[in-house]
Amino acid sequence: MEAMSLLAGLELAAGGGAGLSPEKRAALGSSLLLLQRDYRFERVWFWGRIQGLQGDYYIAEGLGPDRAAPRSRLYSLNCVEWSLLPPATREMVARAEQLKGRFQGDPSFEYKYAEISAEDAERLIEDGKEPVIKEEARLVATIELIDRAVGIVPRGAFVKTPLGSVHENRNFEGLSLTEAKKLSSYFHFTEPVNLKNKTLLEKADLDPSTDFLDSLEHDTPRGSWTVQLEKGGTVVVLRSLLWLGLTFYHVPMTKQYGYVYFGTGEKNLDLPFML
Repeated sequence: MEAMSLLAGLELAAGGGAGLSPEKRAALGSSLLLLQRDYRFERVWFWGRIQGLQGDYYIAEGLGPDRAAPRSRLYSLNCVEWSLLPPATREMVARAEQLKGRFQGDPSFEYKYAEISAEDAERLIEDGKEPVIKEEARLVATIELIDRAVGIVPRGAFVKTPLGSVHENRNFEGLSLTEAKKLSSYFHFTEPVNLKNKTLLEKADLDPSTDFLDSLEHDTPRGSWTVQLEKGGTVVVLRSLLWLGLTFYHVPMTKQYGYVYFGTGEKNLDLPFML
């Protein structure tokens, strides 16, 4: 969610019971603006909080002119001091997916691989590396996985230029209430996968400037999203059952939308058996 409208966004997404204390809200409200100034970001998003056993990670994302470009991610343990995270790599994400259990809340904590072949362990030792992964790397990979799977935006909120860059749509005035209740009106804000597999006939009805992302309607497993009306029917809220703690909100007929994550950073692997 936008740092500039942090307090309003937290109120709209608070229906699930997650939120921040007044002290944390005040600290974030000032530190995120300083973060934007110091790092010269065009926009700063408050991504959410990953709960650890010893402490919590507060996550922010910095965006440049091209909204589809890789984002700069930062974390804080106290909502005041921020540290820049390294970019997520495929190897980092693959290794992090092997880890189970809660975060510790200590960036320097080292996990040992529970499931790693003898060949991989020997190769790591030969390279001068121990078969361990630091929690900071796991944090980077988990944020990347959540953004890929459940980081969403309303249809029409962003436009793709002929040169391939993505920008905010200044003409976007929000979805109608009827459209806002449909999963097809929301897109994954990441590199499309299903769109590339569509036939030319299916692509004929799409607007290439706005329909350049994957829709939520074909997400698997089916039923992994809940759509609810809150605040007297004035706010549409989507919650992910795959990554419990992810909440997206949109006020129909306005530009107010965003998502925030308050959870443990663990994927709900039991979801297929719960539906």
